[in-house]
Parts: sequence; C-alpha cells; structure tokens
Amino acid sequence: MPRTSLADILIDTGDLTPDQRARAEELSAERQLPLSEVLLRQHMVSDDALLRAQGRQLGLTYWKELPDSEFDVTLMHRVPLVFARQHKLVPLRMQDGAALVAISRALDLQPLDDVSLLLKAPVEPVLSSEREIISALNRFYDSGSQTAANVIQNLDDETLGRLAHDLEGPQDILDHEAEAPIIQLVNLILSQAVRDRASDIHIEPFERTLKVRYRVDGVLHEVLSPPKALQPRITSRLKVMADLNIAETRLPQDGRIAIRVRNREIDIRVSVVPTAFGERLVLRLLDKSGALFELEEIGFSADLLPAYSRLIHRSHGIILVTGPTGSGKSTTLYATLQRINSPQLNIITVEDPIEYQINGVGQIHVNPKIDLTFANGLRSILRQDPDVIMVGEIRDRETAEIAIQASLTGHLVLSTLHTNDAASAVTRLLDMGVEPFLISSSVLAMMAQRLVRLLCPECRQPGKPERESLRELGLEPNAADIPEGQWFISRGCNGCRGTGYRGRTGIYELLLVDDPIRRLIMEQANASMLRGGAIERGMRPLLQDGARKVLEGRTTAEEVLRVTQDDD
Repeated sequence: MPRTSLADILIDTGDLTPDQRARAEELSAERQLPLSEVLLRQHMVSDDALLRAQGRQLGLTYWKELPDSEFDVTLMHRVPLVFARQHKLVPLRMQDGAALVAISRALDLQPLDDVSLLLKAPVEPVLSSEREIISALNRFYDSGSQTAANVIQNLDDETLGRLAHDLEGPQDILDHEAEAPIIQLVNLILSQAVRDRASDIHIEPFERTLKVRYRVDGVLHEVLSPPKALQPRITSRLKVMADLNIAETRLPQDGRIAIRVRNREIDIRVSVVPTAFGERLVLRLLDKSGALFELEEIGFSADLLPAYSRLIHRSHGIILVTGPTGSGKSTTLYATLQRINSPQLNIITVEDPIEYQINGVGQIHVNPKIDLTFANGLRSILRQDPDVIMVGEIRDRETAEIAIQASLTGHLVLSTLHTNDAASAVTRLLDMGVEPFLISSSVLAMMAQRLVRLLCPECRQPGKPERESLRELGLEPNAADIPEGQWFISRGCNGCRGTGYRGRTGIYELLLVDDPIRRLIMEQANASMLRGGAIERGMRPLLQDGARKVLEGRTTAEEVLRVTQDDD
C-alpha cells in the first residue's frame, strides 16, 4: 500500500489548502526543492504542523516539547556536541533497550546509524523541532558531570606542567575538545559563568589560596577555590586568550576575549592588576547576542513611563541618567534609543565600550590611545548632522560644555553621570566648572536609578513585614493597609542557587527641570535643596519607588535598603 503523501496529510489536518498545495508543488518543481522546504519558506505551514505531518507519514512520534525529566545527561554526553548540533539531534534516554533520540530532520536518518554506534544500542527516533533540540543542547551540554571542580581533582603533577596553548576564536568553547586540563578548567569557568548569568568573574590570589567569584545580579558569590599552584597557569591561559603579554607581571594590563558559549556570542573585557600575591584578574562578561530591553521591561512604573517618554521625544535639551557603576544606566540609554529610533532621525553615539549594536544608529567607540576621547568624538558627531546624540559618560568640563552647546543648538543629548541621586547631577556639573545658567537652560531632566534583585518566582513566600523595615521604607504609618499575602520574603531553591533572587529590575527617581528648579540651579542651591524642591513638586524618590516594588511582591525590603541606604 503506497504511503500517504505529506501534502495529503496536511490537507487532511486542515493545515494546508488545495490552492496552497498546488502553488507549493509548482514552486518545488520549478526550484528543485523538497516540498517540505517550500512549505516552510513560503510560510504555508508552521514548523510544528509540518513535523506532526511527517511523524504521521513516517510512523514516528512527534514531541512538541522536550521536558528536562526525559533526559539522561550521561547518555547525552556520549554523543559529541559538534555532531549533535550539526545533525540537529539529541539523545534522550534508554527505553526498552533502545536509545530514544530526538531528531528535527525527519528524512535524514543516516546520522542515527552513527548515534547507534556511539551509544552501542539500537536507536528509536522521535521528531521534535530544531528549536527544542538546540534549546536542550544548550541547557545540558555544560551542566553534566564535567565541572571545574572535577578538572581540579583530576590534575596531577605531570599535567600541571603542561603549557597552555592558544584558543582560536571566537568559537564555541563548549565544542573545544582540548585535552589540556588548564584549558578545560578555564573554559568551564567561563561557560559556568555564562550559564549562571554572571556579569563579572573575579580571580583573586591570596597568600596561600586562589579564589574564583562570580557577580550574579550585582552580588559576588564564591564558586571555586583552585589550588594555589594553578594560579600562574590560569592567569597565563586567560592572558593568552586576551592577547596580553604573559611575560609582564608587574604592570596592569587590559584586553579582550571573544568567545561563544552555548551558541551565544560573549565579549569579555579583561583587567589584570599586580598584587602582593600575584596578578588579580576581573573579567566583565557582555552577552552580545542578548536582546535589548524595552523601557517597559526595565522597571519603569506606569506613571513614570509617560513622563519619560515625553522627554525623550523633545527636539533638544539634555537628559542625564545618574547612578553608581553597575546601576543599569547604559541599559536605560539603550532602551531609550530603541524607543526613539526611526528612519526620520539621525542618531549617533560615542561610547566606551559599545555594548550593543543598534540597527540604524551610528556608534563610535572611544579610543584614548589615538586621542579619540568623549570630547573629541562629540565634536566630530556635531559635523554629522545629528538629531539625537548619546554620550556614554560626561567625565570632564570639556565634554559637559560641548554637550550643553549641542543641546542649545537643536540636538537632544542623552548621557550619564556618576552621582548618588538625581539632584547631585547639578552639583557635579557645577564642580566641573559649568556655569549655572548653562545648566538651567539646557538640562531637561535628571534621572537617578538603582538595580534591585527580583524575588525568585519559584520559591518566594508570603511573610510578615518587620516594623523596622517598614519604618526604613517610609511605610510605617500605612502598615495596617498592607493586605495579607502582599509582602514577600526570599527563601532559596535550586533554580536561584539558594539566593532567593533571580534577575534584576530598576528603581528610579525623575527630577524634571521646570521654572522653580531652574531658579534653584541659578542660585547654586545645594543638592538637598534641589531634592526637597523636586519632592515638593511631585518627584518620587528612589526609596519610595523601591517601596512600591516591595508592595508589588517583586523584591524585598532588605534589597531596596541595600541599594539605597547610602543615599541619605
């Protein structure tokens, strides 16, 4: 009995019309492509519908999802990652003496013979989407039995003496089959940091120990303590990867590493400084393949977003985003550029470094070695007929005055300052030597921000607020108004690695420069007077915005107080 055609099955399931079938068959013959490929390219059927139909045609089970409970990681690791990715397949588990293997290419069964040889067992294929298979490979191939701790335990005196060799890059370090244990150890340190969402890796030498710490959601956690004897080899390996001078151990050095981890492009900035007990390294990780955030996703409240949106659509003036290092200022500026970016605007930035590429925006990277500073870059930008200018940071009077002149001549300027609150931005500009009348006539608003950790949704639990926490958040008079179950505390689980938190969001205070604030600036009022005047005119301070997010069940009082307690 002849096998039912794929097109007949799709028509029978209602996923394809006869007219679409005729058109697809015509294109298949004309372009000499398989019918299935034409159906997908022309968006006539979805990937899921096609796989379901192929499964019915070939007598194979279709799995829409590949749940974690179905995987035997030990079995998976017997198939090389490079091979699995190339053929879009993943071993699942043993079932009735056969290895269950998910495949996305229903008609490409030849690789299953190789999998059978690798696993030394017959293979039973099931169909799943390429998206699900790649997701499974990314989740599990760096979470198996091979860990940095295992590599350290398996090192002996002979392997300790091996020289680290170079890693051609960028390539996916999980595909790297190097036998050198130090290379494996460094690769595992990097890949685990990416998996744990770390923003920084600290490799810190002490008199008798070496510590590796990750900064996750703004907080450092110790993850590894390799033997002190490995210190020079780990340091040399990372310096080789960053193209630094491994013979120079007395001077600070800076470099970069480009790698791929779990099919994600990671840019790493490497800083090396000499200490009494050896070179200390800090690696800043930047996921270049990560999606840019929208303003709604970074913590803007419903009443703050409209006010900020009106500001960023102004034709000229300066908007300053303030806060300490690591408070999310760059993310806010990128989200702002995303919001206003359009073919009608010429947007140019000068940054150090360029963290994300934005389509349609001209981005300049600062390079002090060739005298391309923020100030010089800004001067050049003004000759490019810009509508919107983003300056990564105002560091000196020269940059501040050029930015102000740009705003006064019809440009919208976005920039950052390192200050604790919004009002202190004026004080900082005055300290730089900028005239008060220039500040009052050019600055539209100053927005301070912090990042607070979000409660892990898997393990957060209702709690009872402590009176001291309520008082410090400014909520004590309204304590009775907090409904039961609205106050949450952190607990900790495997999903958040016992911290009780997963991810971060912003808290903000937006100081609008209106006529009363301008008068205070002209009078060179101090930051406290400016802050008081702004609060009288409706500004919600950082602490109050944080308290609102506590009452929304998104974070904790302790977390808000941790990031705001130095602002008073």
